Amino acid sequence: MQNTFGNLFRITTFGESHGTAIGCVVDGCPAGLEIDLDFIQSQNNRRKPGQSTITTQRNESDTVEILSGVFEGKSTGAPIALLIKNKDAHSADYDHLKDAYRPGHADYTWEKKYGIRDHRGGGRSSARETAARVAGGAIAQLLLKSLGVEIYAYVQQVYTEAVPVGYDVLDLSSIDNSIVRCPHLETAAKMIALIEQAKTDGDSLGGYVRGVVKGMPAGWGEPVFDKLPALLGHGLLSINAVKGIAFGDGFESALLKGSQHNDSFYTNENGTVRTNTNHAGGTLGGISNGEDIIFTLAFKPTATIMQSQSSINTQNEPITLEGKGRHDPCVLPRAVPIVEAMTALVLADCYLMSKTNRLAI
Repeated sequence: MQNTFGNLFRITTFGESHGTAIGCVVDGCPAGLEIDLDFIQSQNNRRKPGQSTITTQRNESDTVEILSGVFEGKSTGAPIALLIKNKDAHSADYDHLKDAYRPGHADYTWEKKYGIRDHRGGGRSSARETAARVAGGAIAQLLLKSLGVEIYAYVQQVYTEAVPVGYDVLDLSSIDNSIVRCPHLETAAKMIALIEQAKTDGDSLGGYVRGVVKGMPAGWGEPVFDKLPALLGHGLLSINAVKGIAFGDGFESALLKGSQHNDSFYTNENGTVRTNTNHAGGTLGGISNGEDIIFTLAFKPTATIMQSQSSINTQNEPITLEGKGRHDPCVLPRAVPIVEAMTALVLADCYLMSKTNRLAI
């Protein structure tokens, strides 16, 4: 099982949804970085369950403990071990699933691959694992912040309700002003109403999360296999429930002519090379061009719903299942910090890789 992500800046996550704890080890973090535990905790607070009426009511504090790699508030260059204890796992809620395959879940595929599975909340296939990613990703964010790179993600659409304007006219500092994490408050209210109705109906909703990276320098990413969009795609598509990704104009690019899609260059008053538009989403030839990196992620509806569904059991017999326990009617609000974390992990790795590209002149 592959549990490590990254090349020079790496995380290895461990633990299961209903185990004693989850956590991660961050390896490759340069020494001397200020490690702000309050920031790390604040990112995990944005992801933790039970934070609002439209999220699962599992009551976890998700308190992050630093076990190693930090001395007097700074990274030492040694592995940074982060631990998050599980305290509110209701394993009995999953007893009826011991011999059943839930529609939309990894139960069947996990058992076929490994021959054994933890039916309590999905074990390691649960999105509970992403708390460890957020903790490790927060350290990557601290590294990037020291370089002037800021990462934002927000809910752009829930089901049929979408933000009607582009990211460039939104106040991205107000993302957390709504429980759905949408900075367009009029749309946010409509999104919340949709999610609340789905919850009442015992159903679930999907939608889109938009990512924006500001302060990006030109020159990060590789020109062949490890293109920056490919690396971001690898990290972001590894997030539970993500079904698609698009950069810049994405699939709409196929409907444009080259004369419409090409981003023309100019030099600003500071002598910096910029582009007049950003259809490409901040990369050219797999390498960052200095513009904002823009991407959109498609999230499927939460697989667990409180309605009867047909399925089969481990003896291949037909059964009827109805969801039990505590689940999100829409994963998007809690997915926002996960998207930011995985983006940061990729970019921190790309930053360190960029230092190996050529001799200093």
